Amino acid sequence: MIERQIAPTLQRLAGSFPVLAITGPRQSGKTTLARYLFPEKPYISLEDPTERAFAEEDPRGFLARFSKGAIFDEAQRWPDLFSHLQGLVDEDRTPGRFILTGSQQFGLMAGVTQSLAGRVAMSRLLPFSAAEIAGVGNGETTLDQALWRGGYPALNTGASSEPVDWFASYITTYLERDVRQVLQVQDLATFQRFVRLCAGRTGQLLNLSALASEAGISHTTARAWLSVLESSDVLFVLTPYHRNFGKRLVKSPKLYFVDTGLACWLLGIRQPEQLSLHPARGALFENWVVSEFFKHRTNQGQPSDLHFWRDNNGLEADLLYETGTGLLQTVEIKSGQTPTGDYVRAGQRSASMAAAEACTPLLIYGGETSVLRNGVQLLGWRMLARKD
Repeated sequence: MIERQIAPTLQRLAGSFPVLAITGPRQSGKTTLARYLFPEKPYISLEDPTERAFAEEDPRGFLARFSKGAIFDEAQRWPDLFSHLQGLVDEDRTPGRFILTGSQQFGLMAGVTQSLAGRVAMSRLLPFSAAEIAGVGNGETTLDQALWRGGYPALNTGASSEPVDWFASYITTYLERDVRQVLQVQDLATFQRFVRLCAGRTGQLLNLSALASEAGISHTTARAWLSVLESSDVLFVLTPYHRNFGKRLVKSPKLYFVDTGLACWLLGIRQPEQLSLHPARGALFENWVVSEFFKHRTNQGQPSDLHFWRDNNGLEADLLYETGTGLLQTVEIKSGQTPTGDYVRAGQRSASMAAAEACTPLLIYGGETSVLRNGVQLLGWRMLARKD
């Protein structure tokens, strides 16, 4: 069993709430982790038609088997479960009694907010972080291989599948089925084009009107599709930092994919060697770095609270967050392997708007060496794979 960084968070939450819900994209390892952390609990998959039929026809008889608790996998498949659990946990609020998993966060959240508010701890399990992949011990990997393969467990453990084949199946089996089921999309080709257009905009400011126009759909439809892709943990947006600092800052968010391997597949990148000259390589590296910070916050059970800033004159920080001391940490991201003077100056500029409120700026780049240079902390990309 690969050590997951979210495990201490899940155990902490299970010690405080009678119900623990684990959401996240399909194939991120939710079932495996839940069964590993709570081996004493009986496991029930509500995707099993026999179990689901039993639950729907005789809910009292079905739940009577699990008076001491259970793991209910894909809990959103039986919506009535949440109201039944409400009564059970109100009678016995033993912490960690029930564990729920669900790949459709929107379905799970609907049941939770209606019936289990105040009784359930919510968590999200995303694909492997770089540190978790390093713990697998599959040998040294290049940056292009890391970007291309991504972090899904099936592609990073044991006899791993080939990303080209795996993502093709994943798109068809999960993304199209799950998302289309919620959105009731009739034109599959248009939806596929929309998702690929999103991949082509990774790391860019989101212009929803332009995206909708290019996909051939309305602005309203594009917003709805984007919202569901976010809820499905396929992609996420980074919002601009809210403070003005006396400058005119852009107000549009930036678009990123949770997994760069999926973004690469959608962009038609079928081998890691294609990345060396691919025009999207810099954006994919930025996506990879930002998603690593995003995964770290999520694994700690914290809100992401990650932002960027950019003014109308081009002054920017690719990533920005507030530290525990109230200072601002800026992160500039460059995919090149050699830390040039331009890189250092970009790192210095990224913190210039915050002035005295800024920490030592970070610059994460595609090389190997980590060093403090002219007031900028340069970090090679492998530093994000360290367990500490």
